[in-house]
Amino acid sequence: MIYPSVEELSQNGKYNRYILCIATAKCARMVTDEYVRQREQAEKLIANKETDKSLASMIKRDIRDEKAVKNAINRLYQGEYRINDATIDLREED
Repeated sequence: MIYPSVEELSQNGKYNRYILCIATAKCARMVTDEYVRQREQAEKLIANKETDKSLASMIKRDIRDEKAVKNAINRLYQGEYRINDATIDLREED
């Protein structure tokens, strides 16, 4: 079971399950894209022999060690991203 629950994410009925599902999927895609960018940068540094660090140490721990969906749920819950009701568009909090 993933924490937080659907009830906690829905913010007292403000969002239905469909909106939460779409928002989580979009946020998970953003997390995956972030991982890919970090990995490409790390591989480039290693290939150019600009660093002696391991590949894993150059990627943020939270996106490296956790599943994208779990990261997405946590980011939505913590307010790092918010749901724009009209278009189910994610906005990064400033």
